[in-house]
Amino acid sequence: MTRSNLPDETAAEGRVMFELLNEVGIIAQLSRSLLESRLEDGLTIHHFTALNHLVRLGDGRTPMDMARAFQVPKTSMSHTLAGLEKRALIQLVPNPADGRGKLVLLTDEGRALRERAIHSITPDIAQMIPQFGQEEAQSILPTLRKLRALLDNAREL
Repeated sequence: MTRSNLPDETAAEGRVMFELLNEVGIIAQLSRSLLESRLEDGLTIHHFTALNHLVRLGDGRTPMDMARAFQVPKTSMSHTLAGLEKRALIQLVPNPADGRGKLVLLTDEGRALRERAIHSITPDIAQMIPQFGQEEAQSILPTLRKLRALLDNAREL
């Protein structure tokens, strides 16, 4: 059976999942635009997401590990990391396990900038709580985390 000849029930389920992923994509775009509008001069969403990744998962990752995580070419990640290093938000240090490689370490200023960015967007997010609800936000998080894990596990590395 080819993908174009799916049973009606499977096709309908696939359509629902497409609509869900479409909504998630639109939400991602809108939230990225909002956050980027609140970032300090010269910083991009790519800079913030790299810092956020290091805070969330721990620093000491290689540029290649980060490129894989973000599914971007190593050159793109290197460019993002160079911008962060130029602003002293990260340090690239020799990788003791690989003499030619580097590890990415957050600086105190990098952690502080991430916190300032989160603080700067908090009023915008807080305005959503009366319309959306704190309880609803809490209840949807496990489902979104499950979807993220499924998509993460399904991607080709």
